[in-house]
Amino acid sequence: MSAEHARVALFDMDDTLLPADSDSLWNTWLADVGAVDPVARRRDQQRFGAQYVAGTLDIGEFMAFQLAPLAAHPRGVLDRWRTQFIHERVAPILTDAAKRCVAAHAGEHCALVTATNRWIAEPVAALFGIDAVIATEPEQAPDGRFTGRVAGVPAFREGKITRVEAWLVERGLALDTVARSTFYSDSRNDIPLLERVTHPVAVDPDPMLAAHARALGWPVISLRGVTAEVTA
Repeated sequence: MSAEHARVALFDMDDTLLPADSDSLWNTWLADVGAVDPVARRRDQQRFGAQYVAGTLDIGEFMAFQLAPLAAHPRGVLDRWRTQFIHERVAPILTDAAKRCVAAHAGEHCALVTATNRWIAEPVAALFGIDAVIATEPEQAPDGRFTGRVAGVPAFREGKITRVEAWLVERGLALDTVARSTFYSDSRNDIPLLERVTHPVAVDPDPMLAAHARALGWPVISLRGVTAEVTA
Protein backbone atom coordinates (compact mmCIF):
# COMPACT_ATOMS: atom_id res chain seq x y z
CA MET A 1 0.00 0.00 0.00
CA SER A 2 1.36 3.41 -0.96
CA ALA A 3 2.04 5.95 1.77
CA GLU A 4 -0.75 8.25 0.61
CA HIS A 5 -3.25 5.43 1.23
CA ALA A 6 -1.69 3.91 4.35
CA ARG A 7 -3.42 4.09 7.72
CA VAL A 8 -1.55 3.78 10.99
CA ALA A 9 -3.04 3.04 14.42
CA LEU A 10 -0.91 3.41 17.55
CA PHE A 11 -2.01 2.34 21.02
CA ASP A 12 -0.51 3.25 24.37
CA MET A 13 -0.71 0.31 26.78
CA ASP A 14 -0.88 1.27 30.45
CA ASP A 15 -4.10 2.97 31.56
CA THR A 16 -5.15 3.08 27.89
CA LEU A 17 -5.69 -0.40 26.46
CA LEU A 18 -5.15 -1.79 29.94
CA PRO A 19 -7.28 -0.34 32.76
CA ALA A 20 -4.19 -0.43 35.00
CA ASP A 21 -0.43 0.10 34.95
CA SER A 22 1.44 -3.07 33.99
CA ASP A 23 4.63 -1.95 35.75
CA SER A 24 2.73 -1.58 39.03
CA LEU A 25 1.02 -4.93 38.51
CA TRP A 26 4.37 -6.57 37.80
CA ASN A 27 5.96 -5.07 40.90
CA THR A 28 3.10 -6.41 43.01
CA TRP A 29 3.57 -9.82 41.39
CA LEU A 30 7.30 -9.76 42.17
CA ALA A 31 6.51 -8.94 45.79
CA ASP A 32 3.93 -11.73 45.96
CA VAL A 33 6.42 -14.36 44.75
CA GLY A 34 9.11 -13.09 47.13
CA ALA A 35 11.43 -11.73 44.45
CA VAL A 36 11.64 -8.21 45.91
CA ASP A 37 11.18 -6.47 49.23
CA PRO A 38 7.46 -5.55 49.16
CA VAL A 39 7.74 -2.43 51.31
CA ALA A 40 10.70 -0.90 49.46
CA ARG A 41 9.27 -1.85 46.06
CA ARG A 42 5.90 -0.29 46.83
CA ARG A 43 7.53 2.88 48.19
CA ASP A 44 9.69 3.39 45.12
CA GLN A 45 6.86 2.51 42.73
CA GLN A 46 4.66 5.15 44.35
CA ARG A 47 7.47 7.71 44.08
CA PHE A 48 8.01 7.05 40.40
CA GLY A 49 4.26 6.95 39.80
CA ALA A 50 3.86 10.40 41.29
CA GLN A 51 6.67 11.72 39.09
CA TYR A 52 5.04 10.21 36.00
CA VAL A 53 1.72 11.86 36.77
CA ALA A 54 3.48 15.17 37.37
CA GLY A 55 5.40 14.90 34.09
CA THR A 56 8.78 14.92 35.87
CA LEU A 57 9.80 11.27 35.55
CA ASP A 58 13.46 10.55 34.81
CA ILE A 59 12.99 7.58 32.49
CA GLY A 60 16.58 6.40 32.96
CA GLU A 61 16.22 6.24 36.73
CA PHE A 62 12.85 4.54 36.48
CA MET A 63 14.02 1.91 34.00
CA ALA A 64 17.03 1.10 36.18
CA PHE A 65 14.55 0.45 39.02
CA GLN A 66 12.17 -1.52 36.82
CA LEU A 67 14.79 -3.67 35.10
CA ALA A 68 16.89 -4.50 38.19
CA PRO A 69 14.79 -7.58 39.12
CA LEU A 70 15.16 -8.91 35.57
CA ALA A 71 18.94 -8.84 35.94
CA ALA A 72 18.75 -10.60 39.30
CA HIS A 73 17.08 -13.82 38.15
CA PRO A 74 17.68 -16.49 35.47
CA ARG A 75 15.65 -16.20 32.28
CA GLY A 76 13.95 -19.53 32.86
CA VAL A 77 12.55 -18.34 36.18
CA LEU A 78 11.59 -14.95 34.76
CA ASP A 79 9.84 -16.45 31.75
CA ARG A 80 7.82 -18.76 34.00
CA TRP A 81 6.85 -15.84 36.23
CA ARG A 82 5.85 -13.77 33.20
CA THR A 83 3.57 -16.49 31.86
CA GLN A 84 1.81 -16.74 35.22
CA PHE A 85 1.67 -12.95 35.56
CA ILE A 86 0.04 -12.41 32.18
CA HIS A 87 -2.44 -15.24 32.77
CA GLU A 88 -3.41 -14.27 36.32
CA ARG A 89 -3.00 -10.50 36.51
CA VAL A 90 -3.30 -9.07 32.98
CA ALA A 91 -5.60 -11.22 30.84
CA PRO A 92 -8.50 -11.07 33.35
CA ILE A 93 -8.62 -7.25 33.33
CA LEU A 94 -8.87 -6.72 29.55
CA THR A 95 -12.06 -4.85 28.66
CA ASP A 96 -14.38 -5.51 25.76
CA ALA A 97 -14.18 -1.84 24.84
CA ALA A 98 -10.39 -1.98 24.46
CA LYS A 99 -10.64 -5.11 22.32
CA ARG A 100 -13.25 -3.41 20.11
CA CYS A 101 -11.03 -0.36 19.76
CA VAL A 102 -8.13 -2.42 18.42
CA ALA A 103 -10.41 -4.51 16.21
CA ALA A 104 -11.78 -1.33 14.63
CA HIS A 105 -8.34 -0.75 13.08
CA ALA A 106 -8.01 -4.18 11.45
CA GLY A 107 -6.07 -3.93 8.20
CA GLU A 108 -4.09 -0.87 9.28
CA HIS A 109 -0.45 -0.67 10.34
CA CYS A 110 -1.01 -1.21 14.08
CA ALA A 111 1.51 -1.01 16.89
CA LEU A 112 1.52 -1.01 20.67
CA VAL A 113 3.65 1.98 21.72
CA THR A 114 4.70 1.92 25.36
CA ALA A 115 7.46 2.99 27.71
CA THR A 116 7.12 -0.37 29.43
CA ASN A 117 9.89 -2.81 28.58
CA ARG A 118 9.36 -5.10 25.57
CA TRP A 119 9.61 -8.29 27.65
CA ILE A 120 6.40 -7.37 29.46
CA ALA A 121 4.74 -5.54 26.57
CA GLU A 122 4.95 -8.26 23.92
CA PRO A 123 2.61 -10.77 25.59
CA VAL A 124 0.16 -7.96 26.36
CA ALA A 125 0.14 -6.93 22.71
CA ALA A 126 -0.51 -10.56 21.77
CA LEU A 127 -3.65 -10.56 23.92
CA PHE A 128 -5.01 -7.82 21.65
CA GLY A 129 -3.76 -9.39 18.44
CA ILE A 130 -1.24 -6.59 17.86
CA ASP A 131 1.90 -7.88 16.16
CA ALA A 132 4.13 -4.79 16.28
CA VAL A 133 5.50 -3.62 19.61
CA ILE A 134 7.39 -0.36 20.05
CA ALA A 135 8.64 -0.49 23.63
CA THR A 136 11.65 0.29 25.77
CA GLU A 137 14.26 -2.37 24.97
CA PRO A 138 15.90 -4.18 27.91
CA GLU A 139 19.52 -4.94 27.12
CA GLN A 140 20.42 -8.62 27.00
CA ALA A 141 23.76 -10.37 27.38
CA PRO A 142 24.84 -12.91 24.74
CA ASP A 143 23.51 -15.73 26.95
CA GLY A 144 20.05 -14.14 27.05
CA ARG A 145 20.24 -12.79 30.59
CA PHE A 146 19.04 -9.25 31.15
CA THR A 147 21.71 -6.74 32.15
CA GLY A 148 19.39 -4.29 33.89
CA ARG A 149 20.20 -1.59 31.35
CA VAL A 150 18.24 -0.08 28.46
CA ALA A 151 19.29 -0.66 24.87
CA GLY A 152 18.69 2.28 22.56
CA VAL A 153 16.15 5.07 22.97
CA PRO A 154 13.44 4.49 25.60
CA ALA A 155 9.93 4.71 24.15
CA PHE A 156 8.97 7.63 26.39
CA ARG A 157 7.73 11.13 25.55
CA GLU A 158 9.67 12.36 22.47
CA GLY A 159 11.38 8.98 22.39
CA LYS A 160 8.08 7.50 21.25
CA ILE A 161 8.18 9.73 18.18
CA THR A 162 11.74 8.65 17.41
CA ARG A 163 10.87 4.98 17.76
CA VAL A 164 7.59 5.20 15.81
CA GLU A 165 9.27 7.05 12.94
CA ALA A 166 12.02 4.40 12.78
CA TRP A 167 9.36 1.65 12.72
CA LEU A 168 7.51 3.37 9.89
CA VAL A 169 10.69 3.91 7.86
CA GLU A 170 11.19 0.13 7.90
CA ARG A 171 7.80 -0.09 6.16
CA GLY A 172 8.50 2.66 3.65
CA LEU A 173 6.17 5.03 5.50
CA ALA A 174 6.37 8.27 7.49
CA LEU A 175 4.06 9.97 9.96
CA ASP A 176 3.89 13.09 7.82
CA THR A 177 2.84 11.31 4.63
CA VAL A 178 0.44 8.50 5.62
CA ALA A 179 -3.23 9.06 4.81
CA ARG A 180 -4.33 8.75 8.43
CA SER A 181 -2.56 8.20 11.72
CA THR A 182 -4.32 7.59 15.03
CA PHE A 183 -2.84 7.44 18.51
CA TYR A 184 -4.74 6.49 21.65
CA SER A 185 -3.30 7.52 25.03
CA ASP A 186 -4.24 8.50 28.57
CA SER A 187 -1.18 10.51 29.56
CA ARG A 188 0.21 14.02 29.41
CA ASN A 189 3.56 12.38 28.70
CA ASP A 190 2.23 11.30 25.30
CA ILE A 191 1.21 14.77 24.13
CA PRO A 192 4.30 15.03 21.86
CA LEU A 193 3.21 11.98 19.83
CA LEU A 194 -0.48 12.85 20.04
CA GLU A 195 0.32 16.18 18.41
CA ARG A 196 2.14 14.44 15.55
CA VAL A 197 -0.70 12.19 14.38
CA THR A 198 -3.70 13.24 12.31
CA HIS A 199 -6.22 11.73 14.75
CA PRO A 200 -5.20 11.98 18.42
CA VAL A 201 -7.59 10.33 20.89
CA ALA A 202 -7.48 10.90 24.65
CA VAL A 203 -8.49 7.73 26.50
CA ASP A 204 -9.56 8.03 30.15
CA PRO A 205 -7.09 10.93 30.23
CA ASP A 206 -5.25 12.41 33.17
CA PRO A 207 -6.32 15.98 34.06
CA MET A 208 -3.68 17.74 31.98
CA LEU A 209 -4.32 15.66 28.87
CA ALA A 210 -8.07 16.04 29.34
CA ALA A 211 -7.75 19.82 29.40
CA HIS A 212 -5.37 19.78 26.43
CA ALA A 213 -7.75 17.56 24.44
CA ARG A 214 -10.74 19.78 25.20
CA ALA A 215 -8.84 22.90 24.16
CA LEU A 216 -7.84 21.35 20.83
CA GLY A 217 -11.11 19.54 20.16
CA TRP A 218 -9.63 16.04 20.34
CA PRO A 219 -11.98 13.11 20.97
CA VAL A 220 -12.07 11.95 24.59
CA ILE A 221 -13.25 8.38 25.15
CA SER A 222 -13.27 5.66 27.81
CA LEU A 223 -12.18 2.07 27.31
CA ARG A 224 -12.98 0.98 30.85
CA GLY A 225 -16.42 -0.51 30.08
CA VAL A 226 -18.00 -2.90 27.60
CA THR A 227 -18.70 -0.20 25.03
CA ALA A 228 -16.91 2.90 23.89
CA GLU A 229 -16.97 5.52 21.19
CA VAL A 230 -14.25 4.49 18.75
CA THR A 231 -12.93 6.80 16.05
CA ALA A 232 -11.58 4.64 13.26
